[in-house]
Amino acid sequence: MDASVPQQVDKSLRYSIKDGSAYSAMLGLTQDYIIPFALALKATVIQVGLLSSVPNLVMAVSQLAAPQLAERAGSRKGLILPVVFLHALSWLPVVLIPYFFSENRLWWLLGFLTVNATLGALGNPAWGSMMADLVPEGIRGRYFGLRGKITGSVSLVFFFAGGAVLQLAGSDIFTGFAVLFGGAMAFRLLSWYFLSRMYEPPVQRGPLPQPSLPQIVKSLRSSNQGRFMVFVALMSFTTYIASPFFAVYMLRDLGFNYLTYVAINATAAVASLSFLRYWGRRADRAGNLKVIKAVSALIPALPLLWLVSNNALYLIPIQVVSGLAWAGFNLASTNFIYDATAPESRTRYIAVFNALNGTAICLGALLGGLLAPLLPALMGYKLLTLFVLSGLARSLVSLIGLRRIAEVRQVKEVCMRELLFGQAHGRVRRQHLPDQQSPGGAPSVHEGAGFAAAISPAPPGP
Repeated sequence: MDASVPQQVDKSLRYSIKDGSAYSAMLGLTQDYIIPFALALKATVIQVGLLSSVPNLVMAVSQLAAPQLAERAGSRKGLILPVVFLHALSWLPVVLIPYFFSENRLWWLLGFLTVNATLGALGNPAWGSMMADLVPEGIRGRYFGLRGKITGSVSLVFFFAGGAVLQLAGSDIFTGFAVLFGGAMAFRLLSWYFLSRMYEPPVQRGPLPQPSLPQIVKSLRSSNQGRFMVFVALMSFTTYIASPFFAVYMLRDLGFNYLTYVAINATAAVASLSFLRYWGRRADRAGNLKVIKAVSALIPALPLLWLVSNNALYLIPIQVVSGLAWAGFNLASTNFIYDATAPESRTRYIAVFNALNGTAICLGALLGGLLAPLLPALMGYKLLTLFVLSGLARSLVSLIGLRRIAEVRQVKEVCMRELLFGQAHGRVRRQHLPDQQSPGGAPSVHEGAGFAAAISPAPPGP
């Protein structure tokens, strides 16, 4: 190996943290403010469902083209850099909607957000593949947890800043949103700069031919990683039946102001950041699947907790439970896909996973938007009935979906009590899976970091 490669990797990992921080600043200013922006534009519940579904569907389908686009570009960065630059610019028309579009504002917003989401995700398979090559398999949990904590903290800071901007904007609310989305464009351009400075390891080529996208799709029921992809997609589907509508419930039905909305959402984010390294260490020692099984027993209860009280002082602490569960699920789901796929075919697998997951998110949000107006009210609110349906559906997925999925790497055999409260010591166990590819090893680097958002499991939140 070239003697300069370790230094290039070290520099790239530092740039990766800076890139992730800039990207997270963009997320903090936008991710939880799209639905409030739509509500300010007088969106209905069905339109909120469309805003949460259609962009995800187009984004999901478009990612199937990502592996071929990366090959045509000649490298993974050859795809990543152009789409990130265009993604930054795509925030500009969103800013201009209240000022230049007097009619059909929601439909223009839907169109612009669809383009934005597609550009934002098109490079994710190549990005995930590149980062997986940089990070050694045995420490991915710890490093993904550490990097997620850093970038997540940045996102949280800017989420608070966004709430403060909207609160200060008062009746001039669209000026506040213009500040948020304009800032998002600037930070995404900064992210593009840091990405351009990163080193891309050469793609490792294995002795076997790479599976095609149709072959991967056909193996979803028969292969271990295929069954895992289906499980995560079903969890996303059942989650998104309710997920987009918690903001509607808080801002429209309960009449919370933006500061209360920020406080409730921020509690989940803080909890998620706090537990990332906790789950990362346990995933490295006991396996990603063990962590997923632990939190999947908790995720179905999250929307049901909202039935107990609508008092903000109650909703804030229950978000700690939400952050705990989704931190483990998202981190371990990302790492499982990295571990279960060979480096030379990882971009393709991530593309199929994102496409499947995005389609599930789309269908879940669309179903939720269609069902919400038709459901009977529970304790005075129709959305509470939707939350119950989501919780019951998650329970079914959790009970059935994990039965035929096995761990893919060498792990410690521990019981659930040891996983949660102990040091995860135990006998080493190796699962041999005849129906899956053997994961290839990453380059030997002494330092690594990961970007957990490179692929998109179910969202943190209720």
